[in-house]
Amino acid sequence: NIIKTMTSSGTTGQKVSKIFLDKETSSRQTKVLTSIVADFIGKKRLPMLIIDSPDILNNRAMFSARGAGILGFSIFGFEKEYALDNEMKIDFIRIENFLEKNKGKEIFIFGFTFMIWQHFYKELIKNKVKINLDSATLIHGGGWKKIQSESVDNARFKELLNQVCNIKPENIHDYYGMVEQTGSIYMECESGYLHASNYSDILIRRPIDFSIADYGEEGLIEVVSILPKSYPGHVLLTEDLGIIFGQDDCKCGRFGKYFKVSGRISNAEIRGCSDSYATKF
Repeated sequence: NIIKTMTSSGTTGQKVSKIFLDKETSSRQTKVLTSIVADFIGKKRLPMLIIDSPDILNNRAMFSARGAGILGFSIFGFEKEYALDNEMKIDFIRIENFLEKNKGKEIFIFGFTFMIWQHFYKELIKNKVKINLDSATLIHGGGWKKIQSESVDNARFKELLNQVCNIKPENIHDYYGMVEQTGSIYMECESGYLHASNYSDILIRRPIDFSIADYGEEGLIEVVSILPKSYPGHVLLTEDLGIIFGQDDCKCGRFGKYFKVSGRISNAEIRGCSDSYATKF
């Protein structure tokens, strides 16, 4: 009954995970992703700019985590355009035509954190080009390892993007997720916290004995999802560190647990769409 196989992101030589999807699991993932993201960009589809290369979607039957992410978020867009060419170089003419065509409209932008940093932001700076994205909402995800090594945190990332393309910091949303639990992502709210949805949960475990940590205490992130049916991905202990700050009382008004990711445990293998790609630079 398997209709699609997805692979996790890793560096060259790593043994990647294979995630096998049947029709019901794939449908659940799409419905839940729609429900979660609609709370941030609304239910109507928007003109969509993807900060990546169209080449990533070549094999529809065997998706990488990166391709799966792009395809998943594409359900929120129409008139989709890619900002990068097949050599991962920014295409200024294509971007200019897209923005001119959708002048005055709300725009949805999606990309992985490092691709946006390396191939979009840095290229705009290098070429001394500024574009106007004041009507856009940007959703991005993936690792921060390489970017943080350049002394850029989440707040600074938003500030720098605002400077080069006028996108409002409150309209830039990070998300935490992984191919093993596609669909039940954790979106960043306007207050800067990631939120568990109705379809997922998060636990923080103490590394010394795996007991449950208190709110405000850093530990290993364990993610829980109700979506998987065709593979055993309901409960995953990650190699990420995080802190839960509370539940049902975030300033943004959303319910559920809210948390932040602190980083990776020391000596962990580099994984994830952005971090594994960033090892090339």
